[in-house]
Amino acid sequence: MLKKEIQDNIVIVRLADGKTNAVTMETLKLLKEIVVEVNENDGLRGIILTGEGRFFSSGFSLPMFIGFETPGEVISFFGGQEEILMDFFTCKKPVVCAMNGHCAAMGLILAMASDYRIVKNHPKIKLGMSEIKIGLGLSIAQSAIMRFGLDSDKKFRDVMYFGEMMDVTKARDMEIVDEVVEEENLITRAKQIISLWIDTPNRAFIQIKQTLKADTVGRIKKALREEAWQETLAHTLLSKDVKATLEFVQATMEPKK
Repeated sequence: MLKKEIQDNIVIVRLADGKTNAVTMETLKLLKEIVVEVNENDGLRGIILTGEGRFFSSGFSLPMFIGFETPGEVISFFGGQEEILMDFFTCKKPVVCAMNGHCAAMGLILAMASDYRIVKNHPKIKLGMSEIKIGLGLSIAQSAIMRFGLDSDKKFRDVMYFGEMMDVTKARDMEIVDEVVEEENLITRAKQIISLWIDTPNRAFIQIKQTLKADTVGRIKKALREEAWQETLAHTLLSKDVKATLEFVQATMEPKK
């Protein structure tokens, strides 16, 4: 679920789904609608993606993944997800991710798909990609967008291979986030970045962003056409080992009775 409001002609989108703001296909479809609106409405200046509560987002909904029963279900989901993720990645206007809390998995992928990343300064906030520890890889678009955001094969290796959840200071030192700010400045700073980038003669940002991301988008589209990604994803998500691990993780996240 998403909550949307407009402030200073900037669309503020809040992930708001349960305790951890898990991402579902419904979330992605609503996000796509917002991207289309921002692209088509000249009066809108950009998007701030943030969350509610103590989480930005824990990633995809575990019950959703556990519920996949056939290869067709997996392929259908990720076919739609790849398209929507690319739409978000290529939104014409500036997109700033303002992480208000913990961020993992698809949450971090959405952050990397944004143009700028800010995180709240709090000692307990953790960010990272723990997929390797539960037997999951990345889809084609996810992998390319993570690699683009990290801007280094070594950083991509370290984030993905070690699967470490790190604090905000280490995330800033590794340049996973651009800034660490106090809570009261999180949205204000995000607005400042959007204003700085879009409020220029002829909105040159739009053309510059398109050029910057064109090679990555081209590689994603080519790989989706030519590679056998469907079989790999279906095999992974339907694996007994992966399902058992996801069920265990879900059980540990459920509140104790």
